[in-house]
Amino acid sequence: MSTTATRVDGLFNFRDTGGMPLAAGGVSRQGVLFRSDALNALTPDGLDAVAATDIGVIVDFRTPEERTAAPDRLPTDREYRVVQLSILEGAMADLAKQALSDGAAATPEQLAQVAASVPSLGDMYVGMLQHGAPQFAEVAKLIAASNDDTASAVLVHCTAGKDRTGVATALMLDAAGVDRAAVIADYASSEEHLAGPWADGMLHMITSFGLPITPQLRELATGTPPAAIEQALAWVDANHGGAAAYLQSGGLSDGELAALRTRIAG
Repeated sequence: MSTTATRVDGLFNFRDTGGMPLAAGGVSRQGVLFRSDALNALTPDGLDAVAATDIGVIVDFRTPEERTAAPDRLPTDREYRVVQLSILEGAMADLAKQALSDGAAATPEQLAQVAASVPSLGDMYVGMLQHGAPQFAEVAKLIAASNDDTASAVLVHCTAGKDRTGVATALMLDAAGVDRAAVIADYASSEEHLAGPWADGMLHMITSFGLPITPQLRELATGTPPAAIEQALAWVDANHGGAAAYLQSGGLSDGELAALRTRIAG
C-alpha cells in the first residue's frame, strides 16, 4: 500500500504519509509527516489547502540556486519554520549546468557523452546517503520534536519531491517501522503523480541545455523505479544495519529515535 497524492492546487506530488501499514500491525499516523514537490507554484486555493493542515515546519532540500529560481510560497495564516538542508544529488538543473559548465560539450557527440555519463538513480541515492546522514538525521529530529498540540507537522520537499524527498521519507518511515514494501510503493508512486505536465516540463528543460533524452536520463529526471529505492535501502542495511542506525550515525539520539517512532507509528 502506498499513500495517495492529495489534490493541492499548484502541486503535483503532495501527500500525507499517514495510513501506511506498519510491520508490527496498525498504520502510520496522519498529520505528522508530509512530502511534496516544490511550493513555488501554489495557487491561492493551494495555499488555503496547506494552511488547513497541521504543517508548521518546511524542510527544503533544494540548493540555493534552485530556491532562488523558484522561491516557495507559504500561507500567511501563521508562522512557518523553514529549514534549508541543501542536497546536491537530485538537483537536475544544477547537475545539467555543471556537466556543461566547461563549454566543451558543444557537438552532438559530446552532448551524448554527457547524457551517457549520468548516474543511475540507485547510485545517485547511495551517493546521497554516503554524506547526507546529518541532514537526514535533522529531519528525524524535527519530526521527533513535533506534537499534536501545535501546528508542528513536518513537510519535506525538493523540486520534484521524488529523489531527495523520496530518500528522506523512506528513511523516516523505515526507521519508524512502516512495512518495507509499503515504503517502496510510496516512493514508486511519485512517477505516476508527476507524469504529464510536470514531467514534460522537466524534459523540456533538459533538452534546452542541448542534452538528448536517453532512457537513463529520462528515468533520472522523471522516474521512481522501485529498484532505485531498494538499492538505497539495501546500502543502508548493509552499511548501518538499518535506517534507524543510519539516522543515529548522523546524530539522532536514542530518545529522539523513540520519539520519531512514536510520532509516526503511535
